[in-house]
Amino acid sequence: MSRVQLALRVADLEGSVAFYSGLFGTEPAKRRPGYANFAVTEPPLKLVLIEGEPGQDTRLDHLGVEVATTAEVTAAAGRLEDAGLATSEENDTSCCYALQDKVWVTGPGKEPWEVYVVKADADTLEKAGTAPGACHGDPTCCAAQELTASP
Repeated sequence: MSRVQLALRVADLEGSVAFYSGLFGTEPAKRRPGYANFAVTEPPLKLVLIEGEPGQDTRLDHLGVEVATTAEVTAAAGRLEDAGLATSEENDTSCCYALQDKVWVTGPGKEPWEVYVVKADADTLEKAGTAPGACHGDPTCCAAQELTASP
């Protein structure tokens, strides 16, 4: 099973949960403080909502592809590197209330993409020691840093 992930930073988490529940006809698969995710069957989508600053417009946090196994993450990392893209890998990292293995790559418009597998639930939104929302742009949290291609 593979599905695209769209992670949005939203000012009104409860309002956004209500809106996307109506839009996709399903309730969140996971709810935690400042966080909700939807496992939408049709179209196959993992929609992640991360609580942002009050009054700010919704913005893209990051994009991803959820895969079923660590072997698929490893294969994606190899394929991305073979394509000449700079990657950053993380294993057994706690992110978005889940233990994950992942590889990050940054698109030409600086949009962070991850290919990841969820291995287990975790107790925190971001890695220990980071404030919620403080890690945007840091691959040790829920979004990738800008990567530069190696020569």
